[in-house]
Amino acid sequence: MRILRVDMASKEIRYEPVPEKYTHFSGRALIANLLLEEIPPTCDALGPHNKLIFTPGLLGGAGVTTAGRLSVGAKSPLTKGVKESNAGGIAGDSLGKMGLRAVVIENQPLRKEFYILHITAKGATLESANEYLGLGTYATSKKLEEKFGADSSIISIGQAGEFLLTGAGISTTGEKEQRSNYAARGGLGAVMGSKGLKAVVIDKPVLKTVQFVDAELFRTAAKAFAQKLLDDPKLGPQGGQHLYGTASIVGAVNEMGALPTRNFSNGNFEDSTKLRGEYMRELILAREGKVGTRCMPGCVIACRNLFVDKNGKEIVGTVQYETIALVGSNLGLDNLDDVALLNYMCNDLGLDTIETGAALGIAMEAGLVKPGDTQGFVALLNQVGEGTALGRVIGNGAEVTGRVFGIRRVPTTLGQAIPGYDPRSLKGNGVTYATSPQGADHTAGNAFGARKEVNPLGKEGQKELSLKLQIISAMLDSTGLCLFARPPVIADPQLMVDMLNGIYGWNWTKEDLDQYNRNVLRVEIEFNRRAGLTFADYRIPEYMREEPLAPHNSVFDIPDSDLDSVFEKL
Repeated sequence: MRILRVDMASKEIRYEPVPEKYTHFSGRALIANLLLEEIPPTCDALGPHNKLIFTPGLLGGAGVTTAGRLSVGAKSPLTKGVKESNAGGIAGDSLGKMGLRAVVIENQPLRKEFYILHITAKGATLESANEYLGLGTYATSKKLEEKFGADSSIISIGQAGEFLLTGAGISTTGEKEQRSNYAARGGLGAVMGSKGLKAVVIDKPVLKTVQFVDAELFRTAAKAFAQKLLDDPKLGPQGGQHLYGTASIVGAVNEMGALPTRNFSNGNFEDSTKLRGEYMRELILAREGKVGTRCMPGCVIACRNLFVDKNGKEIVGTVQYETIALVGSNLGLDNLDDVALLNYMCNDLGLDTIETGAALGIAMEAGLVKPGDTQGFVALLNQVGEGTALGRVIGNGAEVTGRVFGIRRVPTTLGQAIPGYDPRSLKGNGVTYATSPQGADHTAGNAFGARKEVNPLGKEGQKELSLKLQIISAMLDSTGLCLFARPPVIADPQLMVDMLNGIYGWNWTKEDLDQYNRNVLRVEIEFNRRAGLTFADYRIPEYMREEPLAPHNSVFDIPDSDLDSVFEKL
């Protein structure tokens, strides 16, 4: 395995063997350690000293179902701390098959210019991106596929990344119609733009370079893992994830009173039935769109969809729960066509739908647009693409938008927008938002699935639950495993141990894996500490501690002492 380093100032491209100290690291774990050892923690996130890292998980390229996710990391311009965001698609699997543990982008061009990084089995080159500047991610990936081949993998930014807007994410192409998968959170698209990198093109690997130390051990565990996913009533062919995608939870989140509604002013949206996965499935099939599609090869869950308009024209590759919550109910929109349109626009501009949906909700509260006014929101997003002053405010995310317009009710933690679960009604998520080194991020430890285990409205057990979930998330993000595929390896961690031992021959035990996962968090916490972040920086917004949320009239009342002691037993 090798690391590819690209110096954007000198244009030097070099390969190096993975250092012995990084032997066990990939995905989120590698990002955390590279950041701590190679980046000044107090550096300007959009300056030359930050680094942008693309890395597959430890299972990348090995052919494990759902394990081909790509991790992208850097110091975040939003949180000012460590950030790892991952995406589906084919890039992670391609890098793994090429024997690349990471691609590290260093420095930035001496002049304002953009490049395309082309990675092949024989080497890598940089070339001018002039003809792609100003294009959205869809047009960028289409033109690059026409030039380099339809089977190549494209990682790109849109106008938001070019403008260095901190709400910008990074798009990756996926399997077939899944053209836009996002490493969306933390403003990493702005970091990519600051490096003068418009896109990365990865040729389809010709040969699979992953070697197994114990092929039989690996295959037995990988096969058992896949079968457990197929047998799972929620994840298998008749499960909600496959049939309805992530939108399968819209109804449940609404019923528990945690669905962001009109800038997080309510936890219950009166028209949520029009946004539910069951309704969306019927609508898509009636229009001859697609449901149950995959973002990465070999995924047995297949939770994606192809949303089309009433004439059968493709709108967006998949409409997911977080987008429905933040640019749907949060904006007072009850029409999936409107949600899909805003979803497409964000994807094309290269914007995180969570961060942007929260920013639009704040702009709505400031009176720039009325709830439910789709064309008003479209006009605001158009300004992002045009680079107007107002567009740059929105594109820089929720916290900047709130500050500019003098709005107190800003749903952010550590500078990053809160996802689609209001922490006043799902307090376990609130603990995660208020403690995770990643900032407000549901993928860092989502308590929604544990609501029967711990009362989501109660105080008891929340910090212990959050720690448990954060440790699990560190494992998923370091191995490249999809969040939805976690049940089998949570129930039986030996499956993960056997897959890793089968590939690498490490002779790990379950205890070794547990310590590995915990160490990811320890390293991230240390980076953030050195960056100057304190307990006070992580807090849930003050208004969420004081303003009751309907329908349960709940506030976020987990004591600071609980938040500050979450990692005591790490």
